[in-house]
Amino acid sequence: MSEKRPARQPQSGHHNLDPHLSRYAARTAGMTASEIRALFAVASRPEVVSLAGGMPNLAALPLDSLSSQMAELIANDGLVALQYGSAHGVPALREQICEVMALEDISAHPDDVVVTVGSQMGLDMVTRLFCDPGDVVIAEGPSYVGALGSFAAYQAEVVHVAMDDQGLVPEGLREALGQCRTHGKRVKFLYTIPNFHNPAGVTLAVERRAEILEICREHGVLVVEDNPYGLLGFDGQTYPALRSMDPDNVVYLGSFSKTFASGLRVGWVLAPHAVREKLVLAAESATLCPPTLNQLVVSRYLATHDWKGQIKTFGENYRERRDAILSALEQHMPPGCSWTHPDGGFYVWVTVPEGVDTKAMLPRAVTARVAYASGTGFYADGFGSRQMRLSYCYPTPERIKEGVRRLAAVLESEMDLMRTFGSVNPRAVSGPENPSPDTA
Repeated sequence: MSEKRPARQPQSGHHNLDPHLSRYAARTAGMTASEIRALFAVASRPEVVSLAGGMPNLAALPLDSLSSQMAELIANDGLVALQYGSAHGVPALREQICEVMALEDISAHPDDVVVTVGSQMGLDMVTRLFCDPGDVVIAEGPSYVGALGSFAAYQAEVVHVAMDDQGLVPEGLREALGQCRTHGKRVKFLYTIPNFHNPAGVTLAVERRAEILEICREHGVLVVEDNPYGLLGFDGQTYPALRSMDPDNVVYLGSFSKTFASGLRVGWVLAPHAVREKLVLAAESATLCPPTLNQLVVSRYLATHDWKGQIKTFGENYRERRDAILSALEQHMPPGCSWTHPDGGFYVWVTVPEGVDTKAMLPRAVTARVAYASGTGFYADGFGSRQMRLSYCYPTPERIKEGVRRLAAVLESEMDLMRTFGSVNPRAVSGPENPSPDTA
């Protein structure tokens, strides 16, 4: 009988609060909780104006009609709605999703649509399928915090490419891909949010889209197009999806979270046929199947409601809030600040004067009863300390104006301190943080 080996003891002077620490996979080192999550527990108090979270404003939904239809769904089709389903998704909903995507010039077959538990699940599956540790993902700088968390969890390296007011800069993309090739790095895909970008609020110019697709084809790089906001243009405009221009080299991520109800967590991936097969297998291993009930609720909504009119109503509400925040920024923000002017979506990206650190300033802002998302969370390399994301989708226009007034006062105080004592030394570079509903 072999001798029992004693458990490994921690080194003298070290007290490990997690007895399982030595058992975790190496990839968990990239899973970092947001440092500001505790602050947002305070920021959720009613006296705090939160310009941080990207929560849709659902007040315009026809709740009476939806509640009666959900009751009918359970009464008439409950044995199907409450049962396991396919990892591929409900066939009727996949057909309807193709109709939704057609608004952005996408021609797709329902078989190539995989329904997911929100588009975040789709992004996670795509990263899992394509990225080995050390592989490179090209992404705009800044980029969606939830995407950066997924890339870090699978130990992929993120290389950021700059944007301007017209979106991703093609020459910057070409240069980044060339440098990766020179250094022997393997780039797996470009991750991009072309329409009403989160967090930057800008939209990729139509004339740049074909060029970016061509650059990626030249370098043998897949394109992952994340498009949750594409139907929420403030003037009713839609843009041709990248997928519509290059179906064989673009994986498209869509969601009903922004155009219907985020709490149902229904999204989808449209992928080239061979990739679709692997996505279904990945979905089976992750969730077995997406909730049938939620899919049928969305399907019935699309079949019986004026969902296009509902999207128009959402867009009008968000445009009113966009106008409120831009007006307040113009009125209250101190000299040296600049911001983007979104024509759709949820966000404004603000740049503050040199020397101000928006992450360091955040606790003082919350004390002044206003919250925002600091820019560093939207970069994989610790940049963004002079930026902040302001979300205008949820508060009323009056609350937005008051929140910007409070924020401007905090920033003025910060600049007064900086003028008196000098700017704070730059912080150590930190990696991406896992998202929460407060920063997504």
